[in-house]
Amino acid sequence: MPAHLDPRLLRAFVVVAEELHFTRAAARLYVAQQALSRDVRRLERELEVELFLRTTRQVTLTADGTRLLPHARRVLAAQDDLLAAFGPGQSRPLLVDLNTPGLVTGRRVLHRARELAPECELLARYESGLTGAAGELLAGRLDASFGRFTGLDPALRSALEQQPVRYEPMAVVLPEDHPLAPLAEVPLAALAGETVYAGAGNPRTLEWTDLAGRLFEGRGIRLAAPLPPAFGDEEFERIMAKTRHPVLAVMDFPPMPRTVRRALVDPVPLSPVSLVWRKGLVHPALDALRRAAAELARAQGWLRRPAGSWMPAADADVMHTT
Repeated sequence: MPAHLDPRLLRAFVVVAEELHFTRAAARLYVAQQALSRDVRRLERELEVELFLRTTRQVTLTADGTRLLPHARRVLAAQDDLLAAFGPGQSRPLLVDLNTPGLVTGRRVLHRARELAPECELLARYESGLTGAAGELLAGRLDASFGRFTGLDPALRSALEQQPVRYEPMAVVLPEDHPLAPLAEVPLAALAGETVYAGAGNPRTLEWTDLAGRLFEGRGIRLAAPLPPAFGDEEFERIMAKTRHPVLAVMDFPPMPRTVRRALVDPVPLSPVSLVWRKGLVHPALDALRRAAAELARAQGWLRRPAGSWMPAADADVMHTT
């Protein structure tokens, strides 16, 4: 027997035992089926038993699985009692980073979570990038954020959990008198020879600058040199007028004065967005946030990848398998 069992593995086992169906169990837990299967296999390895008999038609409990079930339920009930005993700590607000005011994805997830859990308080924060937010998450000064998980340092990723939310189509923000501004959409090839700003020099948005570098590689697009981060519409407009550089963005980027936003095409580059939180965080509002993200992703088709789109392979693997 192992010296310690992760309650998350026991909860995965109990839900599968109740549903006897991995797809339905994964939906109940708001996780991918592959992740749920991995958790069950890990529990089986740690206990050195087989808990389920799996065929293409059905899932059934083994004798060991039947024997484990009441024990697992008692452990989880005890954990729930412990958390309930410290209820005042659970009633604190959940601090949710939305990166930048006006971005749609995180704001919609937060709004829906508030509807799902009206008894909870979810407060918005704005850290401008997931790299900047990650340190705050680990320090406990933030509880959740949104962004490109694969762009974080592996040491940070190992201390965080993530749930894929959306493939966001990318765009370019242009001065309104830029030669490409009259186009309805901007082919990536049309940016060859251009210098495009993508947050270089901002230590809080390293994951975004990295994504831009991967997109521009081999396409003749130069990454603009570092600039002081611009906060607010007025500063953004001033810096853009001074440099004349197009700015890499997403299609939901909020409108800015004297600029136009154009979708990038041929191929359509995608920015992978995940909901991210620190490992071990237990909070009813986080549960609501995860439910809201999963619900909107299904309803809006946020995780349907367009044919012929572009995204780094490592990002695609994480978004597909997690």
